[in-house]
Amino acid sequence: MNVSFRPHWLLALALPLALAACGSSEPDQRAAFKQFLQTRIVDKPGVHVPKLTADESKSFGEYATHYAVITDFNSGMDASVKPLGSLVQKGAVRSLGDVVSRRDDLKAVQSGLNDMATQLKAQQVKADSAHAQLKQPEDLKAVYDSAYDRTVSVPANTFLSVVPQINSTLDSSLKVADYLDAHKAQIEINGPVVKVQDPKVQAELNALLQDLNAQARTVQQAQARLQTVMLGR
Repeated sequence: MNVSFRPHWLLALALPLALAACGSSEPDQRAAFKQFLQTRIVDKPGVHVPKLTADESKSFGEYATHYAVITDFNSGMDASVKPLGSLVQKGAVRSLGDVVSRRDDLKAVQSGLNDMATQLKAQQVKADSAHAQLKQPEDLKAVYDSAYDRTVSVPANTFLSVVPQINSTLDSSLKVADYLDAHKAQIEINGPVVKVQDPKVQAELNALLQDLNAQARTVQQAQARLQTVMLGR
């Protein structure tokens, strides 16, 4: 009777081995993940963070959690910078009359921009910490680091560099508003027409406006750079 049971014990022991052999090996998972990062992120212009399909996630094995560091950051970044467009729009001024009448709006935009930058920086620090803790073979690490730079470091740093430039433009706008308020007796604003009675006041106001225009051009260049980073064109 003892002999008759041996095949059953052997079968029971062999079954887990057979099941384990059906899964993807680490080299296969690594190769699949490397190819995904290279072809779907690194080789494409702009910032692309594809959502994994169930099959892709399964084929990457444990490396799917490495990709989550990138996707989690981008979800957080999207939420953090979502107000940027409306803030820039709210801070846009088209006349000296706007500068005076919308001073509170300009200050509110500055506050919103600073909050956005704080949130984005926190998201970046969190992602950088998670990135530093990843254990990866050197061949994967090289590709992953390139993908991480493209989808985390570069967009975050570019956004964060734009915020101070927008703030500088808002500072210049507020200086103009303060000057106009302090010299309203010498300055007459009628729509797009501005009349200044005192030559000294006119020269000082022109200098402030030249600085504001220069700051505005810098912001336009920064926005163009941001678009190039995000869209690759």
